[in-house]
This record gives sequence, structure tokens and C-alpha cells, in this order.
Amino acid sequence: MRYAAALMGLFLMTFAVASADAAEPLSKRFAEPTGEAAPSFRRHVVPLMSHLGCSGRACHGSFQGRGGFQLSLFGYDFKKDHAALIGKTTSEDSDAKEFPTRINAKDPDESLILLKPTLGEKHGGKQVISEDAWEYNLIRRWIAAGAKMDVEATGTFDRLTVEPSEIVFDRPGQKVQLRVIAHWADGTVEDVTEISRFRTNDESIAQISEEGLVESKTKGDTHVVAFYDNGVAPVPVMLPVSKLVGSKHPKVDTRTKVDELVVQKLRKVGIVPSGVADDATFLRRVRLDLTGSLPTAAEARAFLDDKSKDKRARKIDELLKTPEYAAWWTTKFNDWTGASATQVSDRNFRTEQARQWYDWVNKRIAQNKPYDEIVAGIVLATSRTSPDQDYEAYATEMSSYVKAEGAADFAERPNMPHYWARRNMRQPEERALSFSYAFLGVRLQCAQCHKHPFDQWTQQDFKQFQAFFEPIYFGTPRADRDAYNKMQNELNKSVGYDPKNRNAKNAAQKRREMYEETKRRALAGEPIPWQELQVQPLKKLTAKEREQLIKRKGKKYAGRVITPRVLGGDEMVSAQYDDPRAPLMDWLRHENPYFAKAFVNRVWANHFGRGIVEPADDLNLANPPSNAALFDYLADGFVASGYDMRWLHREILNSDTYQRDWRTNDTNELDESNFSRAMVRRIHGEVVADAIRIATFADDKAAEFVSNIEYRTIGPSAGYGRYGRNAPGAYAANLFGKPVRETTCDCERTTDPTLLQTIFMRNDQEVLASIDGKDGWVASLRPQRKGSVKDDPRYKKRAAELKERLKKAPKKDQARLKASYKRQLDYYARELAKPSGGIRDDVNVDRLIEDVFLRTVARYPSADERKLAKQTIDESESQLDGVRDLLWAMLNTKEFIVNH
Repeated sequence: MRYAAALMGLFLMTFAVASADAAEPLSKRFAEPTGEAAPSFRRHVVPLMSHLGCSGRACHGSFQGRGGFQLSLFGYDFKKDHAALIGKTTSEDSDAKEFPTRINAKDPDESLILLKPTLGEKHGGKQVISEDAWEYNLIRRWIAAGAKMDVEATGTFDRLTVEPSEIVFDRPGQKVQLRVIAHWADGTVEDVTEISRFRTNDESIAQISEEGLVESKTKGDTHVVAFYDNGVAPVPVMLPVSKLVGSKHPKVDTRTKVDELVVQKLRKVGIVPSGVADDATFLRRVRLDLTGSLPTAAEARAFLDDKSKDKRARKIDELLKTPEYAAWWTTKFNDWTGASATQVSDRNFRTEQARQWYDWVNKRIAQNKPYDEIVAGIVLATSRTSPDQDYEAYATEMSSYVKAEGAADFAERPNMPHYWARRNMRQPEERALSFSYAFLGVRLQCAQCHKHPFDQWTQQDFKQFQAFFEPIYFGTPRADRDAYNKMQNELNKSVGYDPKNRNAKNAAQKRREMYEETKRRALAGEPIPWQELQVQPLKKLTAKEREQLIKRKGKKYAGRVITPRVLGGDEMVSAQYDDPRAPLMDWLRHENPYFAKAFVNRVWANHFGRGIVEPADDLNLANPPSNAALFDYLADGFVASGYDMRWLHREILNSDTYQRDWRTNDTNELDESNFSRAMVRRIHGEVVADAIRIATFADDKAAEFVSNIEYRTIGPSAGYGRYGRNAPGAYAANLFGKPVRETTCDCERTTDPTLLQTIFMRNDQEVLASIDGKDGWVASLRPQRKGSVKDDPRYKKRAAELKERLKKAPKKDQARLKASYKRQLDYYARELAKPSGGIRDDVNVDRLIEDVFLRTVARYPSADERKLAKQTIDESESQLDGVRDLLWAMLNTKEFIVNH
């Protein structure tokens, strides 16, 4: 034991420094070509090559390498990089290629790894280092010491810290040098500034050199980020936009904790927030954000006329209990989880299964079930609703949900398995990516192939996380394959289809008949061969089982026998987990740094137009929150509330921060990340489609439409219901950026303006039909005809004239003239039946002008707007034409199409 301890002590001494010497930079420690301390491959050589750009995407880190020499991108596959340097292969395959060596242990100065970057030999790139540089000495001393691979000996990387932890500049052009400190689990502390990588998140505000020198450019705030080994450390950097900082900042009311934390940050950066918005702006904003719905004219009038002080809080509580709130947040939730009729499993019942998905989530959001409980119902879902349910009973149950008459309610199921049955989520890596995106707000795509450039995730992390999803399978039931095949064979036989003879002359027709018969039976509630979700127990392989698996799969499979491990956490392999998804769900609920924050950030992004972390689905260490204290408060509070989604909405919406005006002042006109003002943003595609109808429907029809989610575009109608893609509003929703739910990215939903959107609002038949339709508000203003057209004095007079003329006509012409006069009378009756351009006697023009503004922009018109509107109506051919034109004009204003 004493010998082992002494050996370890000697080994640690060979590393560059102990904590007491952390201040000495590498350039001093390796200033000489020789010395007692040998550099570490992991701690020094690999980070140095990354810092110099050798393992970058444009050099040897590219997938094809450069000049026959390839390094892992960003340098975190230590085994591969060491093998590439010393000229050995990392593969157990005897046929694998051996790499030419890049080092010369006998004469380190003749090593290619030194000759190439100094241009001692021809190098495809530029000169990177010189022979008298400390970087040259570091690599040379590592080679001279034996070019050892020391990853296991160096142990675990603990954390990265940066000094200073925050930079507040006084003026543009000012510079501050960062100092990056690496902390290792064995207690070693090193200054690694000179071998770290750096980047700025906004170079217009602050720039950072390769050496970590930060320079202020313009007013504002951002982060600079240091990268070393597996550490990522962001540093807030700011140049206050005004002199109103600290004690000079004006007093701002902070009614809520959210306001307190937001103003705390504004005080640092010298930003004075805008005032609180008026009631009309608040109502329209909260209606659109919380329910995806425009307020009706009646609702807007009632709210604006209400003088009570607590009406905003009461309105928020009222909206949280509406069907449209549940509909809109079901749609948002299904965006994240990928509920798409084109991706669900069964080709015969895609629309029905997508609708089942919608109904299951909608029911729970309407009941305000805890967010973690809803997620658990998806993550831990099973196809069979009880362990003892046999396959035939399962098949019968599934058919019961699609029965044409008296279908069972899928929403009553305890869980929802369609998430795992998505056609674009059949491979383990696809499931890992979807899971991390949907429930963690983390993008792992980069880590599939290499070390994530901006986060801690390595390819090994991804593989270990992916291992959780290996035992998940959706398709033909394995244990009940005979029962499945028996049903399928009976179906084939019933229509004379032979799947073994697919090239037969009538095979295609018989296959279509088989599909039609399958659907007919399911619609009748009869069992058909349904596929199902199956999950194998999570099990750690013994050494013998691992050996047998490798023998069965081949040597190349050895690297794929991976122990599941949660991201940033521990290995999760225990007999206590029969389902590999169970440890994942436990991890989400306990000590998970992403689960609550991902939902909080998406809710905040919905209400403000950007997340506390932006993009909202990209939580990574190099993309820190703009207000970390605020983010932590909301996430902690959300968890403490029992994952109560309504608590989160109330906490945000009741704040002055949410209710601020969109109008700016001198200090916040450029602020987009500190929430000092409301951001003007285009409303979402589904909301646009519904808003047109709410604004143009008659009062009673609009009130009914808002809460009848069956026909709402924000609800199940577009893409789910019986109309599918032909649903009213579906075209507008897609045109204005409704996501198709085929990729793992919030960026599928867009709010970018296009010329086609403008043309649609001005000329499309869908918009014009909404304005002029029989259920429209304009039609409801016309006077109602009393009695039959034939009782109209004008009709009677015309009929009498023609009758008298017929009497005087020659007898031979009377038959012909009688038919002609009848046609003339019918035409005249139709003309009389046409609506007049007048307006009902019980309404006045001033009230109608108010109604146009209330139903489109939820406010009363200003005096100038009222005057101009009245002038427009007076100059029209009729008052009704004038009101119609005013409504069309308001629908085409920027104020209508944006949320402010």
C-alpha cells in the first residue's frame, strides 16, 4: 500500500501543478524544452491541439481528416487521438488499418506533430507554432516522457471556473483578461487559460481573443464562454446602456418576485423599463398568449368598462379555466412531442390516432393535472392497459377506440403510447434525440458524432443515453406473434390476398381490398392485427453475457455494449427497473437540471416572444439564461407547486414585467433579452386563422366559436378532425407558420412575414368569405325583411303593370308574353330580396365603428381614428359598404396581425 501511495504521489507531481501553484500559467511552466514535470496528454496536449485549431472542423477534426491524419472533432475521443498520434489502431478488428506515427520517441524534435506545425516539413495549413514557443516545448516534453495515454490516471474532471465571474465595463474599448481555472477530482487546480477555447455570444457587444482577452464594443449585455476539457463556463459581460445604474436607477415598483428579479438585472445594465400597458393592450395580449384566441368585441367592451382594480388577475384566472386555454396548450405540448397524423403508426387510422393523442393530452391539461404526471403518462406508456391483458383483448380494445359508432374514449386510458409509435422515432438514436428535445429542451444532435462544441456532452454520453432506448420496440408483437399472424392470415384469406405472391397480376388490388377489410372490421369494433409498443427489462450484462453477445454480433459490436447513463448523471442499471424508461422518469423528477426549466422556458418564450434561454429549446452551458436568478426562481417554484402549470402562468402573467407596454424609452429601445418592454411579435399561424373568423363572425357566432374547440384551428380541427388538411383555417395556419411536427426543433414554428401572407389577407377568398358570409357580423347589420317579397308594394305595383299590359296585348301573343312577364317578375323578386346597403335602425354608426376596433384590435378608436372612419363610411355607396370596408382595412393593419 505504501508503495502504491508513493507511486501515485510521484505521478501527481509530474503533472504541471498543484493547487498552490495554480496561478502560474502554462507558458511559464513549459518555457524550457526540458524539465522535471511531464505534460499530461489529457490535461495539456489534447486541449492545446484544440486551442490551436488542429482538431477543428476545418483541419484534422474534419470527418475525413487532413493529410491522412484525423483527430476527433474538438478533441474528446482521447483513445482515438492518442492512437492517431502514436500510429496504432483503436479497433479490435484485426483487419483495421494502422495509422502512420506522428511522434518520434527517440528524437522528439523529428516528430511530425512538431515538424508540421512549425513548417519544418510541408504542411497544408499555416505555421501554427515556432520552435522556441512554449507550446512546442509542451508537446516535445510529452513525447520525451514516453507519449503516455493518461486518461484513467488523471481521473475525473470536476469543474471549470473563470475569473472574473462577471465583467462590467465603463466604456467601449476597455479590455479585461480572463483567467480560466480547471479543478480536477483529485484536488489538482490548474490555470488553463492558454489552452482554453473562447467565444462570445454577441460580438457586437463584446469580443474575445484566442487568449481570453475580452474587449467591450458597444452598450448592452451578453456572455463570453470558456471551454476546456469537458468544462464550459459562461461569463456575463455588460456595458451599461446609461448612467442609471445602481443607486442612480429610478425607483420601479416590484409587485411580484418576477418583477424584483427582472428589475435587479435592469439596474445593473442601466435600463429603465417601460410603463405598464393599458387595459386594452393587456386583454388582447393575455388572450392571445394564454388561449390562442382574440377577445370578442363583447368581451373587450366589458373588460374595458370594468373599473375594478383586480380585473386583470380575475381575467387570468377566468381564462385558465376555459376550453380554449386547454386547446392552445395541448397544441403547444403536441408541437414539442411531435403529434402528427403523418407520423403515427397505423396507415389506416392516422387521423384517428393523432386525434386520440390530442384528446388524451387535452383532457389532462383541462383538468390541470401536474406536468410531470402528464409526461409520465407518455414516457412510461404501454400499449396494453393491464399486465394480464392477452393479445386478442388488446386488439379488441384498440378497435373500440376507432369504432364508427359508440367508440370508447381513448382519453380515459391511463397512458398514451402513440409517442413511442411515431414513424420518425423508430431507431434508438431518434428516440434519444426526441426525448431530450421534448422533455429536456436539449439538442444532442452534435453529440451523435463528436464532442458537442458548446456543451459538456461527448459522443460517449450520447451513446450511454441512447442505451436506454435500445430495448424499446414498436411493431409486430414478439411474444404473441402467433396470435398476430393468425389474425393477419385470416384477413388475407377473407379477400384472397396472398402476401407470398406479391407479383401476381391482381396483387395490388387484393392488397387494397385487404386494407379496406381491415378498416371495415376495426370500424365495427372487431379485433384486427394491431402493432404494439414493447419494452424489454433494463439489465446489466455479466462478463460472460457480454462475451457471448460480442461473439454473436462480431468484434465490431464490442464498442456498442454500453451501460445506460442519464445525461450528466450516474449509470442506471439495476434489477429494480423492469422498464428502462423508469429510471429516466425518476431522473426527470428528481435532481434533474433540465426537466422543469425546459417547460418554464417554453412557457416564458410563448408569453414574451423569446425565452430566458434563447432559442427556447437549446438549453446548453454555452447558451446561459439572460437572467439566471429569474430562471432558477421560476423553475424551483414550478417544482415546489407540484408541477402546477396554472401556477406558472399566474406567476408570470400577474407580473408588471409581463404587463409592460411595447412603447420604448431611450434606455430600452434596443433591449431584447432583459424583458424591460413588451416585444411586438407576429401572432402564430393557427391563431391568425382563428382570429380572422372571431373578428368577422356575428356576435353570437363569435362567442360560440371561441369556446367550441372542435372547429378551432388551435384545437383538433386542422390536421386531426374530420376535415383534416381541408379544415377551415388550415391553409392560413400553414401559410403563417404552423409547424408540421416532423423534426426535433421549435424552429419548425415560424413567424417570419412573407409577401404571400399579405396577399392572403387582402384578396384571398377565405378572408373575403369570412367578411361577407351569412354568419358574418356585416350580414347581421342588414335590416331584416318583414313578410314575403310578394307583399312588397313595389312588387305589387310591377305585377299590376304587367298584368294590365298582358290584357291589352293581341290574343295570339298572350301565351308568349305571359311566360316573358313571369320571368321578369321572378327576376324583380330576386332583386328586391337582395340585401340593401342600409343598416338596421337599432344600431348607430358610432357604435359600429367602436365594434370594428374592438373585434380586431380590442380597443376603442382614438378621436382621430373615429373621425376618419366616419368620413370613410359617409363617402361610401352605402353605410353598410363603408362598415365592411372599415372591417377589411382593420384586418389588414399591422396592429391586427401582431401581438403587442
